[in-house]
Amino acid sequence: MDKLTRPIDEPQVKCEVCLKEIPQSEAVNPEAQDYVLFFCGVDCYSRWNEEAARQKAGGKRS
Repeated sequence: MDKLTRPIDEPQVKCEVCLKEIPQSEAVNPEAQDYVLFFCGVDCYSRWNEEAARQKAGGKRS
């Protein structure tokens, strides 16, 4: 079976939560007014979202 290949020059970004490098084209990227965050998948995005909600509510960071 042939391996799938990706272009070498595809831009890489780091996941905001786990810092894993991923192709920008495959990243989940919710945009805000002044910045863009990248996540390697729904699990890291959910984790980040839960942590942001805790911080907003005044909870301590885990």
